Amino acid sequence: MPDVKRINLALQGGGAHGAYTWGVLETLLQEPRIEIAAISGTSAGALNGAAVKVGLAQASRELALENLAWFWEQVGGIDDDRVSPWLEGVSPAAISALIETSLPFALADGVSRVVSPYNAGAFYRNPLEPIVARFHYDKVCGAAGPPLFVCATNVRTGKIRVFRDGDISPEALMASACLPTLFQAVEIDDPATGRREAYWDGGYTGNPALFPLFEPDLPDDVVIVNINPIYREDLPVTARAIQNRINEISFNSSLLREMRAIEFVHRLIDQGKIPEGTMKRVNMHMIADDALMAQLSVATKLVPVPAVLHQLRQAGRRAARDWIDAHFDTIGRESSIDMRSMFA
Repeated sequence: MPDVKRINLALQGGGAHGAYTWGVLETLLQEPRIEIAAISGTSAGALNGAAVKVGLAQASRELALENLAWFWEQVGGIDDDRVSPWLEGVSPAAISALIETSLPFALADGVSRVVSPYNAGAFYRNPLEPIVARFHYDKVCGAAGPPLFVCATNVRTGKIRVFRDGDISPEALMASACLPTLFQAVEIDDPATGRREAYWDGGYTGNPALFPLFEPDLPDDVVIVNINPIYREDLPVTARAIQNRINEISFNSSLLREMRAIEFVHRLIDQGKIPEGTMKRVNMHMIADDALMAQLSVATKLVPVPAVLHQLRQAGRRAARDWIDAHFDTIGRESSIDMRSMFA
């Protein structure tokens, strides 16, 4: 029997760029030495997590893989055997630039900044609704398989709400992915307040939330699948580039705050100011490809181009394999990222 190590997954949101997470999850699910113990996800991360949960709730990694493939086929993803070989040679940066400079995208982007999604009236329908309605919620909400945590933002309070167990519904998944300039807020009953609350994308308050993964019965290791570039070398000077970088910083800010707090706790433990065992020492890991993601923009988040999705999926597979090969032995012992240097 191989040495099996348990990990928690923290899956970022980022629209169609979540196809990168699809590839990461495929590699992790195909690795018999790794067990997924819990999943926290936001937006596309929550949808990826729900697809995986349905399979693992039935003790089937193969079913989890099938569910992921089905989900991405619904939103524009396609399998390798349906992708022409020439697509491998198309630069993601070129496709992103082509979409950004196209007249239809420019018009749609401009309209979204001045026209409310509520103007659609009775004709409005959330485009995710027919997809998320087909998830098996008896499995998504069931006790079998890894716990799933779904993050959304309360519009009125600005606070995070984490849905789990029986709270997860089609509405909760749509709320987690609800961009306010494109979609109407998703309304869900909140037993804590006794009223019906409106929710927007969870990326504003937890992308994804890490704190649900600190429960005592869960393993110490958290693997973040990051799809919003933390660092960009080039200074954005065009209006489009500035808006794109604002989007990335906004959707990384909550994650970086939680990671800074974890690093602070590590320092307190190392300095003997907190006795060992008083607070959980979390081992942090990250699977990311900032070099690839830096070539893309909001355009390819909003428009699921098959060529880009295919390249993101392949990049996610490679990145996960490289991470396993390089850091498998650190799981359960220490972090594989240097958080102190990240926040120096």
